[in-house]
Amino acid sequence: MKKILLMLTAACAAAMTFTGCEKAAEGGAKKLVVGFDADFPPYGFKDGKEYKGFDLDLAREVCRRRGWTFVANPINWDAKDMELNSGSIDCIWNGFTMQGREEGYTWTEPYVDNSQVVLVKVGSPIKTLKDLAGKTVGVQTDTPVQKALAGKDDGNKAAAALGKTFKKLVVLPNYNNAVMDLDSGAVDAVALDVGVAKKKMSDMPGKFELLKEIVMTETYGIGFKKGNVQLRDEVQATLKEMAKDGTMAKIADQYKIERAALILK
Repeated sequence: MKKILLMLTAACAAAMTFTGCEKAAEGGAKKLVVGFDADFPPYGFKDGKEYKGFDLDLAREVCRRRGWTFVANPINWDAKDMELNSGSIDCIWNGFTMQGREEGYTWTEPYVDNSQVVLVKVGSPIKTLKDLAGKTVGVQTDTPVQKALAGKDDGNKAAAALGKTFKKLVVLPNYNNAVMDLDSGAVDAVALDVGVAKKKMSDMPGKFELLKEIVMTETYGIGFKKGNVQLRDEVQATLKEMAKDGTMAKIADQYKIERAALILK
């Protein structure tokens, strides 16, 4: 009996490397656990007791079409890699920037073209990126724009040079905190994803505006544990169907994401 249990345990552990023990035992992925930042509208956020967002709705539809159970699992963004590598989640799907992380995950093809922009208060004297010199700028922790402005991204010298002009780069746990600090005057500007910025402007009309210049461009993908090609391929195939039949565009419309930003073919 002990020998059988040991064999089953070993088989389960091997299967978890790719899709999770429960899924392998059932002969295929039956449940998709999506890790996301619950403070990242319009891609993932909490509305009352329900989790919503562009990415979560995409994931729900992928699961519906494949006959899987969808599970939304909010995570601490700093702990995302630990959650993924431990098997607590199957993927990171939440406005997840690919640039600077190419080798860390098994990625889908990019599906959203995203820009990093600067949000300021209406009436601010800051009108261009040059005006950020001597100013305090907020960013979310562990994001490509934070690393680029801090000079930790060798491939983005322009952003690093811009960051050197700041009085201070303030790293905050999430964009909700960053925008609250902007509203209170604790920071002069916030560098963030254009989709998030536009959602904040919509939620708080008349308070904020965007600079016309962008800090950097980037693309979003879905990140799976390194080597989990099978699950990546299954999700990507269905996501491509949704891009072709217009479902992705319709979901984008619900969250006021511009269709021109959708790049999956």
